[in-house]
Amino acid sequence: MAKSSATLDWCIVRLGEDHNWWVDEVSDSVRWDVDGLSIIDPRQMAHLIELVEPLRDYGFDQDVMEAAFIPFRIDKEAGEQRVRLKRVKDSLFESDEKLFALADVLDEENGPYADLLDHLTRCRVKMLNDIFDFDSKLTVDEVEDEIREDQNTSFIEGKAIHTFDELGAILDYVPAGWETEDGEERAGKDDETIDDEDLPELDEDDEKTLEGDSSLKWDEDEESDDEEEKKDGDKEDDEDEESDDDSEDEDEKPKARRKKR
Repeated sequence: MAKSSATLDWCIVRLGEDHNWWVDEVSDSVRWDVDGLSIIDPRQMAHLIELVEPLRDYGFDQDVMEAAFIPFRIDKEAGEQRVRLKRVKDSLFESDEKLFALADVLDEENGPYADLLDHLTRCRVKMLNDIFDFDSKLTVDEVEDEIREDQNTSFIEGKAIHTFDELGAILDYVPAGWETEDGEERAGKDDETIDDEDLPELDEDDEKTLEGDSSLKWDEDEESDDEEEKKDGDKEDDEDEESDDDSEDEDEKPKARRKKR
């Protein structure tokens, strides 16, 4: 972690209308500019950690991500929708505490956070080239140019880009025209890999209850039930017709005459 950030001991953050946390005050106001300075909350950090897990097979280095952030924990409330955070030395990956993470952006071009962006982009590109059969290999420059174009649009509109969104743009990146196909393939594989052994066991009473619940039936089951009911109905009609026929036959039979005495 950069030594220049050593005097940053606390910060006050506020919850914005976009439901993201933004920095309002810092203990080191000389080197840190809070204008548009965002901070990742514990829920967002947990999601980012999930997203980087698949990248471990493609060279992801956890230490690079740890070095890119300054961890904080909640110290106390600081007003409506505002809290004071205190800096800690815990690991973002291993700590049991719910930690906020402030990107070390003192050196935007060559600092640890800039290194992280480059590292994640390279790992993501490696993974995409391994997963998809592109006509030509995807390059880091292509991904960076596309993401930078979207960011420039936000800058032109006067919108500050939150750190979580900036990282998410890299970790969720898929070339146009490939995302839907990949999603369908994943869905298909998930359906195929469902095994009966993974399903919970049911008691006999539960099974009877579920079997009697018409809302849990599939369309095929309903059609099957309709066919059974139709067959039963036809069978009853046939029996009624046979019964009527028997009655008619009895009427048609000559009645026995009394013998004359």
